[in-house]
Amino acid sequence: MRHLAIIGSGPAGYYTAEAAQKAFGDDVHIDIIDRLPVPYGLIRFGVAPDHQSIKNVSRRYEKVALTDNVRFAGNVSVGDDISVAELQELYDAVILATGAPNDRTLDIPGSDLDGVIGSAAFVGWYNGHPDFAELNPPLDGKNVVVVGNGNVALDVARILAKTETEFAGSDIVGHALEALKASGVEKITLLGRRGPHQIAMTPKELGELGQLERACPRIDPHDLPDEGDDAMLEPGMRKSVTHLRAFAAIPEEYRADKSVEIDFDFFAMPVEVQGTGKVEAVVIEETELDADMRSKGTGNRATIPCDMLISCIGYRTPPIEGVPYEHGRGRFASDEGRIMPGLYCVGWARRGPTGTIGTNRPDGYAIADLIAEDIGEGAGKQGREGLDALLEARGTDLVTFRDWKNIEQAEIGRARDGSPREKFVDVGDMIKARG
Repeated sequence: MRHLAIIGSGPAGYYTAEAAQKAFGDDVHIDIIDRLPVPYGLIRFGVAPDHQSIKNVSRRYEKVALTDNVRFAGNVSVGDDISVAELQELYDAVILATGAPNDRTLDIPGSDLDGVIGSAAFVGWYNGHPDFAELNPPLDGKNVVVVGNGNVALDVARILAKTETEFAGSDIVGHALEALKASGVEKITLLGRRGPHQIAMTPKELGELGQLERACPRIDPHDLPDEGDDAMLEPGMRKSVTHLRAFAAIPEEYRADKSVEIDFDFFAMPVEVQGTGKVEAVVIEETELDADMRSKGTGNRATIPCDMLISCIGYRTPPIEGVPYEHGRGRFASDEGRIMPGLYCVGWARRGPTGTIGTNRPDGYAIADLIAEDIGEGAGKQGREGLDALLEARGTDLVTFRDWKNIEQAEIGRARDGSPREKFVDVGDMIKARG
C-alpha cells in the first residue's frame, strides 16, 4: 500500500489526489491535510462570491473526497501540529499544495499606513476567510485606488461598485455585504504600469464592468493604441481590448446617471502613499514602455486623493521550515515539482500564481507521474494510522469530510434569502457546527 499526504485542499490538492487515484487504483491511501476545518481553498476563499458557476468545480473535488481511499484531514496545521519532516517519516510521498495565499508587498514609502490593504486580505474579508474576518476596511471614503491590471483587481473593483441587489445569488458574507451597503465610495481608480495591450484581464471579467447598475468604467482614449495593432493580439486578449475600447466610447450623458466611476489609469505606477496615520493620497508616476515592453518611469508625477488603497500585484507561497524555497519567486524550489526524495510541490506552490483553476489539473497529473516513478510499491510506512496516533497524542482535533458536510449544511441553513450559504467566519463556530 502506498501512502500519500497532500498539504492543502484547494484545486491543486484535489486534482493531485484524483491523479494519484488513477495512477495507483485502490493501492493508495491519500490524506488531504488543511489547517482550516473547511476544504477547497481558493474556490471557497479566492473566487469572487458573485461567480458561483466557477465554484461549482468543487463538486468534482467532492467526488474524489468521498471515495474510500481519500480522507480530508482538516483543522491540522503543518508547522504547528505536525512538521513536514514528521509527515515524510509517515508517508511515501508528501505533496505541498499550499497555493500562494500571501500578498506580494507594495514596497513604496507609506505602504504601511492604515488603509493600505493587500488583495489577499480584502478578498479574504468579503469571502469569509477566518484570518481576515475582522479586517474592517475603510469604506467611508470616496476614493479607492486599486493597484494592478489583472482579474483580481477587476474582482475588487466590481465588488466595491455593486449594489446590494446585484449580490443576489452570491455567497458574499454578511459582514461584508452590510459594510458595502453603507459604502461611501464614488471613484475607483485602477492603476496599471503598462498599457491596454499588456493587461492580464480576461474578457468575461472585463465585460461585467460594463453591466453594473450604478457604476461606469472610464478610459482615456489617448491611452489606447492604434486599433490596427489589435490584430497582433491573441483572440482572448483582443476581446479584452475590445471591451476597453467600448468603455472609452461611453458617452458622457450615460455616465451622468452613474454614481460610481471606475477609472482605468494606464501607464501609471504608485511611488508613494501619503497621509498622517492613514492613507490620504497616492503619488503616481507616468510610465512608458521600452523595447522589451517593460515599464519605466518618465519622472512626471501627480498626486491623487485616496481613502483606501488595495494592492493586487500578485501572491507568494509562504515558506515552510526545512523546505527549499525560492525567495525571489515566492515559491518552493523544485525540479519540475520534485523538491527532494519523497517531497513534492504542485500548483501555485510549484509554478507561482499563474494560470487558471483548470491549469492545476495537468499539473496534478504530472506530479502523480513523478510520484509513481519514485515510490514504486511503497515502503511499508504507517501513513494515516501513524498520523492519527501522533495527532491524538498532541490533542489535535481533526475534522473529517463528513464533519465538513455537517458544517456545509449548517451554512446552507443560515443563508439569507437568495444566497446559497452564509459562511462561518470563525474556526470555533465551524468546529461547533460539525455536530
